[in-house]
Amino acid sequence: MAITENQVLNSIVSRVFRVEDVTLGEPARGLIARYRGHLLSDDSASAYDTLDEALKPYNITPLFRMDKGQQVIYLTPRRPDPKPARPMVNLILFLLTLLCVLWAGISADPGPLPQGFGAQVMYFLKALLSGWPYALSLMSILLAHEFGHYLMSRHHKTLATLPYFIPLPPILSPLGTMGAAIVMQGTPKNKRVLFDIGVAGPLAGMVVAIPVLFVGLSLSHLDVIRGGIGMFQEGNSLLYLLAKYLTFGRLLPAPASLAPGTTAFGYWLRYFFTGQPSPVGATDVFIHPVAFAGWVGLLVTALNLIPAGTLDGGHVLYSWFGDKASKAFPFIFLALLALGLFWSGWWLWAVLLLWLGRVHAEPLDQITKLDPPRIAVAALAILIFIVTFSPIPFALVSGL
Repeated sequence: MAITENQVLNSIVSRVFRVEDVTLGEPARGLIARYRGHLLSDDSASAYDTLDEALKPYNITPLFRMDKGQQVIYLTPRRPDPKPARPMVNLILFLLTLLCVLWAGISADPGPLPQGFGAQVMYFLKALLSGWPYALSLMSILLAHEFGHYLMSRHHKTLATLPYFIPLPPILSPLGTMGAAIVMQGTPKNKRVLFDIGVAGPLAGMVVAIPVLFVGLSLSHLDVIRGGIGMFQEGNSLLYLLAKYLTFGRLLPAPASLAPGTTAFGYWLRYFFTGQPSPVGATDVFIHPVAFAGWVGLLVTALNLIPAGTLDGGHVLYSWFGDKASKAFPFIFLALLALGLFWSGWWLWAVLLLWLGRVHAEPLDQITKLDPPRIAVAALAILIFIVTFSPIPFALVSGL
């Protein structure tokens, strides 16, 4: 009697799984079979590797799932590898972003425009190159962040593209860029892999951003905010406040005086969350371009660590809490809407989260949980989000 393919697959699955029932599917619709039961070993990560390796000759991918508290294995047709991305696109976007960031980093008045085409070209090149301290600092932070993701993806053999940088001319944004992103072309094997890839970027970026910030603050100076039409002051996060305090020995901006009946704590609590009252007349740090790059690095880290959907923070939260992580989305969405009353940019982020924040990456193995060391790093990532988040990234200082 000939052995059928289903019997072969049943035998392979039984090596790692105590099968209680089997439901055959339709390969054309993406399901070959479903097995309900329990893994023979508590080491679900190793069980997945064993089963995946055994099924490769049959061009089948196993999926580990939980269904109403019961372990389930799905067998699905193995997807073909995606087409290789074109590195030239990444390079062009990187160079355009570098140009925009150099432009944004111009920190000195180059003087009157000279006569003659050649002299004018040199005038613009000299002005552009004066932005190198900001550009070098910011691009180093962004490169560290994105290659943290990329190299961790390579480490776990999960296909991913090189970073795609997003240029944005300074006439549209004072930063010169909207950051960068990699695209995961493969599916992470389990939640540990998803977590490692997600958290590697913010941690690597912070390793560069913090020294850049302190070096930049050492090059900065204190002065009184005079204000002016359309002028903005960079907002505070807890970490940025601490960095300014460690560098200058005081909480900044420091108001010249407090309104009657207002305590220093009350002033700071209100200003931190609302950007009000206007800091015109207060003493604050006039940051060097390098310090501004470090501040941007903190802001980028916080934005990426918002614990929702396909953002880095969403990967961290989902890897730790699984499907329960989706319960946090309504609270995050409402918090951004509330903060948008004081800085309208959060309304744009709330809209983006309706697209990015309601779905999450689903690993092949959803049974394997984070181990204790990763849980500790996840808690650290959430702490980093709290201390780098700026409720009001830019505070209006128009006035005097």
